[in-house]
Amino acid sequence: RQAPAVVTSAQARPRIDAGVSAGLSGSDRAIVWAHVDRPSRLVVEYSTTESFASVRRVRGTVAAPDTGLTARAEIGGWRPGQEIFYRARFEGLDGGRVTSEPEAGRFRTARATGQPVRIAWSADVCGQGWGIDVARGGMQLFRTMADANPDLFVHVGDTIYADAPLREEVPLDDGTVWKNVMTPAKAKVAETLEEFRGNHLYNRLDAHYRRLAAEVGHAVMWDDHEVRDNWFHEQVLPETSPYTEKRVGVLAARARQAFLEHYPVTIDRSAAAAIYRSIPMGPLVEVFALDMRSYRAANSENLQDTAGPGTAFLGNRQVQWLADALTRSRAVWKIIAADMPLGVIVSHQPGRH
Repeated sequence: RQAPAVVTSAQARPRIDAGVSAGLSGSDRAIVWAHVDRPSRLVVEYSTTESFASVRRVRGTVAAPDTGLTARAEIGGWRPGQEIFYRARFEGLDGGRVTSEPEAGRFRTARATGQPVRIAWSADVCGQGWGIDVARGGMQLFRTMADANPDLFVHVGDTIYADAPLREEVPLDDGTVWKNVMTPAKAKVAETLEEFRGNHLYNRLDAHYRRLAAEVGHAVMWDDHEVRDNWFHEQVLPETSPYTEKRVGVLAARARQAFLEHYPVTIDRSAAAAIYRSIPMGPLVEVFALDMRSYRAANSENLQDTAGPGTAFLGNRQVQWLADALTRSRAVWKIIAADMPLGVIVSHQPGRH
């Protein structure tokens, strides 16, 4: 005479809709990230075995409208040279009675002594009008990198092209047509916070992109196209620009928030959150990921003969951090991941940049 169990419909349950990813935040710490379709709390279970024979559980942050429905949880406490398996799920804000289906991911911790380290890196996703063409296999570079089974993926910026809208069709020289998957956020330049968020979520429509994010630890940086080409904070766009909001500082604040929301970069969501950081990968390698956008002065001809506010680039705090971190590091290879090239001259064009 027992009452029947309550069956929850799929529509009533939270749904992880953009995959999962993890970013190393230390030799024995990582941040797990996920996006969900409604307000709910992230819960992460993780283990050193794929069977989850021994499991730890961490309750993460709440995904809410003011976080772009993204959430993250910090996990850790393992030995070097291990593979970490995790399952992310979301609990409804009704006391956890309703939960999402789990989404699985994995990553490798910093290597132990003598173990080789394989690092993949890339940048510039969906730029210059080239988006996801499903008929051509989508963004296959991410499949190639995942197949190489790297220990770490370093994304060196231009994670999106917020200033480069997509067209549905692009005629090619061979007579064929490139057909972009289209979303409202990719149909115009990004100006609102929701449009910047939509640019980041666009990439996660690609199955290869989601696979790499779920299988390899990420170290993600930003560059200029997360806002617009060669931007600086004090810039005001000309009236002829396609932007309604002309103050680039306002655009940059929205873009920075969207960037911090959509990658396992830091738990801190504040405007002062440091994007620069080091990622130790064992005694052979340590990666130093820089932020070459947040602290720079206005674009100029760079002909100053003395240092001053007009020559600011990395900011004093970041420069000191980098010097100290490089001095402390005992890694054989110290990789400085910088989104700006060292040997390419880019002219300053007043009125355009």
